[in-house]
Amino acid sequence: MKALILAGGTGSRLRPLTHTAAKQLVPVANRPILFYGVEALVAAGVTDLGIVVGDTHREIRDAVGDGSAFGARVTYIRQHKPLGLAHAVRISRDFLGDDDFVMYLGDNFLVGGIAHIVDGFHRHAHDERPDAGILLTRVRNPSAFGVAELASDGRVARLEEKPEHPRSDLALVGVYLFTPAIHEAVAAITPSARGELEITDALQWLIDQGRSVTSTLVKGYWKDTGTVADLLEVNRTILEDLTPEAIGSVDDASVITGRVRIEPGARIVRSRIVGPAVIGADTLVADSYIGPCTSIADGCRIVHSELADSIVLTRSVIEGIGRIEASLIGRHVRVSRTDATDHPAAGRPHRLVLGDHSSVQITP
Repeated sequence: MKALILAGGTGSRLRPLTHTAAKQLVPVANRPILFYGVEALVAAGVTDLGIVVGDTHREIRDAVGDGSAFGARVTYIRQHKPLGLAHAVRISRDFLGDDDFVMYLGDNFLVGGIAHIVDGFHRHAHDERPDAGILLTRVRNPSAFGVAELASDGRVARLEEKPEHPRSDLALVGVYLFTPAIHEAVAAITPSARGELEITDALQWLIDQGRSVTSTLVKGYWKDTGTVADLLEVNRTILEDLTPEAIGSVDDASVITGRVRIEPGARIVRSRIVGPAVIGADTLVADSYIGPCTSIADGCRIVHSELADSIVLTRSVIEGIGRIEASLIGRHVRVSRTDATDHPAAGRPHRLVLGDHSSVQITP
């Protein structure tokens, strides 16, 4: 079985961060979201991976490499324009051949992995195997997703992409299992009103042709990390299972409470850290408070500041800021005060979404 990982999207909902970075490489708990998907596939025994890439192909190639670091083999497939999930399948035909495959959206996160789902798909005898398998979960806002309608016997009866008036609250999770029958379907459909080849249309074509499309209800945690709020939520979820470890240095004037990981070369000076939280390698935290659900990446400098429930990317500097929460701060960012005093001013917390190489001064 092969896998097709989709990592060609532009990440428009995560701008300005994705003006300079691939959305699939935005880290949660200090690891790119894409890595969790790759590891889930390898854990399921799927190691022949095709990654569909777009304009950020060089960045993704640099991060993932040939896949050997994950125990996988990676083939890169260039999609010059994001024209839909079914289009990604169409351009990957040579790589996929006549093999069954998993399609995994590179910005999705699914707790518990997919090994049991892949095993269940393969448990069928070859002549009894469904032509496609989809994962579903109940959501409050189904109009934002592909939506499935099930027949009374549980079969998938109808699929629709982002319907204005959803027929159910069952949204498609970004993991699909396909036999080669899907290639006939993607060849038969035409672009939707959005100008894209929709995978929901391809699945509906299979249903209309009398082919078998089965569904599995996901009861655990799943998230499409398309927005800042989604990324912060996944960051909280992953940090809840954090294994505490202090490899860096913590001085006697500092207090570490709860599950906190301090990476090599990090220095905690006269500060308090309340987990779950991770402090990246070679980061300095001095005279500061780091609250729960915070991930600070490598090489950062946090001085006379407070942070909580936030993600800070590499080489960023935060100095003299009273409190930052529910924020996403990009790479090489500087956040400071307009005055020169050391001690942060009290006041309402700041909520920031800053792209790479930003410089922000906050008035006390």
